[in-house]
Amino acid sequence: MNTYIAPSMLSADFGNLQRDIEMINNSEADWFHIDVMDGQFVPNISFGMPVIKAIKKHAQKTMDVHLMIVDPDRYLEDFKKVGADILTVHYEACTHLHRTVQAIKALGMKAGVSLNPHSPVSVLEDIIGELDLVLIMSVNPGFGGQAFIENTYQKISRLKALVDRTGSSAIIEVDGGVNDQNITALHKAGANAFVAGNFVFSNENPSQTIQHLKKLVS
Repeated sequence: MNTYIAPSMLSADFGNLQRDIEMINNSEADWFHIDVMDGQFVPNISFGMPVIKAIKKHAQKTMDVHLMIVDPDRYLEDFKKVGADILTVHYEACTHLHRTVQAIKALGMKAGVSLNPHSPVSVLEDIIGELDLVLIMSVNPGFGGQAFIENTYQKISRLKALVDRTGSSAIIEVDGGVNDQNITALHKAGANAFVAGNFVFSNENPSQTIQHLKKLVS
């Protein structure tokens, strides 16, 4: 099974954004992970459409966009226009999740659903066959640099069992506190896409760090 390393642009240097985009382009990273926060669903605000559009202009890899916002249905078309390839919404933010997933796919994007740490994997039982990706939050969403929640390993194992049992082809992505100390165990538990922000960008050589992570799960 393919593995994917997705550096989180939330941890990039905003004063040198193009430099960091080029670093990812030239690295062994697979995706650009872009967190969108609205200050309501989570207590923080991040990228707006113009910044995502600017990243897309230079990015040469998949744009993995994670919406941590209320009422995401209002903006699906906008995110398609600014360059999202994968669009992930939160289970907790969608009243009619199946309809949202279908709308994302109808726009030509891959559809992902994210679960907060308190949401059980079982809530995806009836929709797992429709999903291209499930994103497990291993920290509470909203801020970078938080401590990893240890229960994540078991949660990923339960999700992997659900994916296998239903014949789903969903990628299992994990976001929050991912580093070289836990990525191998996360991969063994069943994850095959890894969002790494702080660990990559706080390193003196981010490209080398990405290569190191990729090697651990290849």
